[in-house]
Amino acid sequence: MTRPNTNGGRAYAEAGDAQLVEWAQADDPTAFGELYTRYVQKIYNYVYYRTGNHHDAEDLTSRVFFRALGHIGHYNDRGVPFSAWLYRIAHNLVANWHRDRGRQKIVPLDETIMSGHGFSAPEALAESLEEEEMLLRSIRELPPDRQQLLILKFVERLSNAEIGAIMNRTEGAIKSLYHRTLLSLRDVLENQDGSEPRPRRRRFGL
Repeated sequence: MTRPNTNGGRAYAEAGDAQLVEWAQADDPTAFGELYTRYVQKIYNYVYYRTGNHHDAEDLTSRVFFRALGHIGHYNDRGVPFSAWLYRIAHNLVANWHRDRGRQKIVPLDETIMSGHGFSAPEALAESLEEEEMLLRSIRELPPDRQQLLILKFVERLSNAEIGAIMNRTEGAIKSLYHRTLLSLRDVLENQDGSEPRPRRRRFGL
């Protein structure tokens, strides 16, 4: 195995994840530091949108990378990217966090949806501020796996294949779950105001 020399800062930055993991498994702290730099913000965002506050998000993000560092020697690619491995660690820690506190799973998507950043598909369901507020309430009532999917797709902007690797599902299963989730959200919104269900206005691209 060839490792960067003392002037190898650029080599670390240009190395792929698999190479960095190999170096990190050989006790190269700089390699793991590069992996941390690449993914800390993404993992933080994911954790924040599952917990709802910055303090716990920071704490859990630190735990994710501490656990990753402690177990990186056992990491094996096997077709699952390193980033997916990190998201799985994050998912498990967040699930434990909710279980330990007995809290309802709340996704603070207000800024994401209201500002138009990211959640473009669900936002198309809402034609008024009132409908947007109903959308937020509906999302917060979704099962954890559907909340996770929406966060990964519209906050993290991952592909269906990447989400499948994280959630341990096929790309086709992710497409199907995404489609069912959006249809369910739309049906809830169309019935929350007590009016008769309207004909489906559109189908969302997958």
